[in-house]
Amino acid sequence: MDALQRLLAIEEIKTVKARYFRALDQKDEALMREVFADDVELDYRGATTGPATGYNFAGDATDVVHRGGDHSARLVVAAMAGIVSVHHASTPEIEILDEKNARAIWPMADRLTFGENSPIREMIGYGYYHETYVHERGKWRIRTLRLTRLRLDFLPR
Repeated sequence: MDALQRLLAIEEIKTVKARYFRALDQKDEALMREVFADDVELDYRGATTGPATGYNFAGDATDVVHRGGDHSARLVVAAMAGIVSVHHASTPEIEILDEKNARAIWPMADRLTFGENSPIREMIGYGYYHETYVHERGKWRIRTLRLTRLRLDFLPR
Protein backbone atom coordinates (compact mmCIF):
# COMPACT_ATOMS: atom_id res chain seq x y z
CA MET A 1 0.00 0.00 0.00
CA ASP A 2 1.55 3.32 -1.05
CA ALA A 3 1.34 6.61 0.88
CA LEU A 4 -1.65 7.93 -1.09
CA GLN A 5 -3.65 4.72 -0.58
CA ARG A 6 -2.78 4.82 3.14
CA LEU A 7 -4.00 8.42 3.45
CA LEU A 8 -7.21 7.61 1.56
CA ALA A 9 -7.84 4.65 3.87
CA ILE A 10 -7.32 6.87 6.93
CA GLU A 11 -9.84 9.41 5.61
CA GLU A 12 -12.36 6.66 4.84
CA ILE A 13 -11.99 5.32 8.39
CA LYS A 14 -12.61 8.82 9.78
CA THR A 15 -15.82 8.94 7.73
CA VAL A 16 -16.90 5.54 9.08
CA LYS A 17 -16.48 6.83 12.65
CA ALA A 18 -18.43 10.00 11.86
CA ARG A 19 -21.26 7.88 10.46
CA TYR A 20 -21.21 5.67 13.57
CA PHE A 21 -21.75 8.73 15.77
CA ARG A 22 -24.45 10.11 13.49
CA ALA A 23 -26.24 6.74 13.46
CA LEU A 24 -25.96 6.58 17.26
CA ASP A 25 -27.28 10.09 17.88
CA GLN A 26 -30.03 9.87 15.25
CA LYS A 27 -30.99 6.27 16.14
CA ASP A 28 -30.53 5.21 12.51
CA GLU A 29 -30.38 1.40 12.42
CA ALA A 30 -29.76 1.15 8.66
CA LEU A 31 -26.79 3.52 8.84
CA MET A 32 -25.47 1.75 11.94
CA ARG A 33 -25.62 -1.57 10.10
CA GLU A 34 -23.69 -0.05 7.20
CA VAL A 35 -20.74 0.93 9.40
CA PHE A 36 -20.48 -2.48 11.07
CA ALA A 37 -18.62 -5.45 9.60
CA ASP A 38 -20.67 -8.61 9.27
CA ASP A 39 -18.73 -10.15 12.18
CA VAL A 40 -18.55 -7.00 14.32
CA GLU A 41 -17.85 -7.39 18.02
CA LEU A 42 -19.01 -4.64 20.40
CA ASP A 43 -17.62 -4.40 23.91
CA TYR A 44 -19.24 -1.72 26.05
CA ARG A 45 -18.46 -3.51 29.34
CA GLY A 46 -17.91 -0.89 32.02
CA ALA A 47 -18.90 1.97 29.70
CA THR A 48 -21.71 3.08 32.02
CA THR A 49 -19.71 2.76 35.24
CA GLY A 50 -18.01 5.84 36.68
CA PRO A 51 -14.30 5.05 37.20
CA ALA A 52 -14.10 7.26 40.31
CA THR A 53 -17.38 6.27 41.95
CA GLY A 54 -18.11 2.76 40.68
CA TYR A 55 -21.71 3.86 40.10
CA ASN A 56 -23.27 2.03 37.12
CA PHE A 57 -26.54 3.59 36.02
CA ALA A 58 -27.26 0.81 33.48
CA GLY A 59 -26.85 -2.19 35.78
CA ASP A 60 -25.91 -5.32 33.86
CA ALA A 61 -27.03 -3.91 30.48
CA THR A 62 -23.40 -3.42 29.42
CA ASP A 63 -22.01 -6.70 30.78
CA VAL A 64 -22.13 -8.63 27.50
CA VAL A 65 -19.98 -8.51 24.35
CA HIS A 66 -22.28 -8.40 21.32
CA ARG A 67 -21.49 -9.98 17.96
CA GLY A 68 -22.89 -9.80 14.45
CA GLY A 69 -23.74 -6.81 12.27
CA ASP A 70 -27.53 -7.14 12.20
CA HIS A 71 -27.87 -7.95 15.91
CA SER A 72 -25.45 -5.22 16.98
CA ALA A 73 -27.08 -2.49 14.88
CA ARG A 74 -30.52 -3.32 16.33
CA LEU A 75 -29.16 -3.52 19.87
CA VAL A 76 -27.27 -0.20 19.81
CA VAL A 77 -30.21 1.71 18.36
CA ALA A 78 -32.66 0.11 20.81
CA ALA A 79 -30.37 0.92 23.76
CA MET A 80 -30.43 4.61 22.76
CA ALA A 81 -34.24 4.81 22.47
CA GLY A 82 -35.60 7.70 24.52
CA ILE A 83 -32.14 9.18 25.07
CA VAL A 84 -30.98 12.43 23.51
CA SER A 85 -27.28 12.01 22.82
CA VAL A 86 -24.37 13.94 21.40
CA HIS A 87 -21.11 12.09 20.66
CA HIS A 88 -17.81 13.62 19.63
CA ALA A 89 -14.39 12.19 18.85
CA SER A 90 -11.19 14.13 18.45
CA THR A 91 -7.93 13.41 16.67
CA PRO A 92 -7.58 9.64 16.24
CA GLU A 93 -4.49 7.48 16.15
CA ILE A 94 -5.12 5.37 13.03
CA GLU A 95 -2.77 2.61 11.93
CA ILE A 96 -3.26 0.91 8.57
CA LEU A 97 -2.02 -2.65 9.04
CA ASP A 98 -2.50 -3.80 5.44
CA GLU A 99 -4.93 -3.37 2.54
CA LYS A 100 -7.78 -4.98 4.51
CA ASN A 101 -7.10 -4.24 8.19
CA ALA A 102 -6.60 -1.19 10.40
CA ARG A 103 -6.88 -0.13 14.02
CA ALA A 104 -7.50 3.14 15.82
CA ILE A 105 -7.86 4.82 19.17
CA TRP A 106 -10.34 7.70 19.31
CA PRO A 107 -10.50 10.15 22.24
CA MET A 108 -14.19 10.80 22.83
CA ALA A 109 -16.78 12.74 24.81
CA ASP A 110 -20.49 12.16 25.00
CA ARG A 111 -23.50 13.71 26.64
CA LEU A 112 -26.68 11.74 27.18
CA THR A 113 -29.95 13.22 28.44
CA PHE A 114 -32.46 10.71 29.81
CA GLY A 115 -36.25 10.62 30.01
CA GLU A 116 -38.19 11.47 33.13
CA ASN A 117 -38.35 7.85 34.31
CA SER A 118 -34.57 7.64 34.69
CA PRO A 119 -32.93 8.11 38.11
CA ILE A 120 -30.42 10.46 36.48
CA ARG A 121 -31.09 13.44 34.26
CA GLU A 122 -27.82 13.47 32.35
CA MET A 123 -24.52 11.68 31.90
CA ILE A 124 -21.41 13.36 30.56
CA GLY A 125 -18.59 11.00 29.70
CA TYR A 126 -15.00 10.98 28.50
CA GLY A 127 -12.85 8.13 27.32
CA TYR A 128 -11.52 6.22 24.35
CA TYR A 129 -12.85 4.03 21.58
CA HIS A 130 -10.39 1.23 20.72
CA GLU A 131 -11.35 -0.17 17.33
CA THR A 132 -10.29 -2.41 14.51
CA TYR A 133 -11.52 -2.12 10.94
CA VAL A 134 -11.84 -4.41 7.98
CA HIS A 135 -12.25 -3.53 4.32
CA GLU A 136 -15.22 -5.63 3.21
CA ARG A 137 -17.79 -5.26 0.45
CA GLY A 138 -15.84 -2.31 -0.95
CA LYS A 139 -15.80 -0.19 2.25
CA TRP A 140 -13.98 0.14 5.54
CA ARG A 141 -16.18 -1.06 8.42
CA ILE A 142 -15.85 -1.38 12.19
CA ARG A 143 -14.88 -4.96 13.10
CA THR A 144 -14.27 -4.54 16.85
CA LEU A 145 -15.19 -1.71 19.18
CA ARG A 146 -14.26 -1.34 22.86
CA LEU A 147 -15.26 1.77 24.82
CA THR A 148 -13.22 2.61 27.92
CA ARG A 149 -13.98 5.48 30.27
CA LEU A 150 -11.74 7.99 32.02
CA ARG A 151 -14.57 9.88 33.65
CA LEU A 152 -18.35 9.89 33.94
CA ASP A 153 -20.34 12.72 35.51
CA PHE A 154 -23.92 11.92 36.51
CA LEU A 155 -26.39 14.76 37.00
CA PRO A 156 -29.22 13.72 39.32
CA ARG A 157 -32.85 14.41 38.67
